[in-house]
Amino acid sequence: MSACHCRVLQPNDLKLIEETCKRTPNPNLCLQLLKADPRAPSADIAGLALILVDVIKAKATEAEKTIKQLLKQGGNKKALSECADDYDGILMLDVPTATRAVRGDPKFAENTVSDCAVEADSCENGFHGKSPLTHVNNGMRDVANVARAIIRNLL
Repeated sequence: MSACHCRVLQPNDLKLIEETCKRTPNPNLCLQLLKADPRAPSADIAGLALILVDVIKAKATEAEKTIKQLLKQGGNKKALSECADDYDGILMLDVPTATRAVRGDPKFAENTVSDCAVEADSCENGFHGKSPLTHVNNGMRDVANVARAIIRNLL
């Protein structure tokens, strides 16, 4: 028998998560992401926001890998290169800035997380309706909008 180091969420642990997620544009996505993270049950609102910033980082990292694969396959080089720049900006600027700002300057954190959605939209629009990254960009925008809504609770 293997030992499970899993923690079963108790009703009290879920209360803050559920109440916080209700105030986002996508409560189901919010709940899905936060319930999947072992840090969430003991997190305060800022901690929940930081978990979503980590999700943004993971999504941007995956986006960069996908973009590199598409470039190797001979995709739209101009649009893909612009997308690479967009996602690089998320990883190099937005994520570190939001991480630092959540607990000190939540308005600044809100703005930087909001920029992640703008960057995803910029990437999507570069393909003029024929984007191979629609799913990736929509995912980034959705998570960024949820993170932004959570950060707004800190203002």
